[in-house]
Amino acid sequence: MFKQILNNYKKKSLKERFLLFIGILFLMIYLTLGTILIFWSTFPIRMETKYRIALGSLLIVYGTFRFWRILKTDSDD
Repeated sequence: MFKQILNNYKKKSLKERFLLFIGILFLMIYLTLGTILIFWSTFPIRMETKYRIALGSLLIVYGTFRFWRILKTDSDD
């Protein structure tokens, strides 16, 4: 399976590789921001704990959904 993913990556154009890299970068950004929101108890912006956890979870879900969508469109080609 890993070999197939590597072969698909090698077949991509430079533009597709760049967009995949940007997708991975934003996945990491959303995961980091979501994790910071959930676990940082002295967050500089005043929010109730339940809203902070909800927003952090929403960021994590959005980031994974966005990355999944990028991978799905790449595998359709």
